[in-house]
Amino acid sequence: QVQLVESGGGSVQPGGSLRLSCAVSGVNLNHIGIGWFRQAPGKEREGVSCLSSNGNIYYADSVKGRFTISRDNAKKTVYLQMNNLNPEDTAVYYCAADRRRYVGSAIQAMCLPSRPEWWGQGTQVTVSS
Repeated sequence: QVQLVESGGGSVQPGGSLRLSCAVSGVNLNHIGIGWFRQAPGKEREGVSCLSSNGNIYYADSVKGRFTISRDNAKKTVYLQMNNLNPEDTAVYYCAADRRRYVGSAIQAMCLPSRPEWWGQGTQVTVSS
């Protein structure tokens, strides 16, 4: 059974940084894509960044240049490094997994909230002064 466990959330001031981690078990990390999604109060869940099994990466426009997704296969962990955070980044962040293969620009589709098959429980990120 695939399990995803997020950690690393917390409270930070604007301009600060956090690194989220997603520990993956029950599946070979090389064989799945992993995405980070977020949901702010009163808003729909949105894709933030996705990393396909073949290495394609997608970032939402709102986080380009500030967030970096990466994967450590040996540790079975996917990370989301978040820099220069602002209050609009406040949300519950979820990691999610998808077995399908996305090639080239199709990686954007992987970051649709309807696509992932498995979800973590979420971790809260709060950015405020």
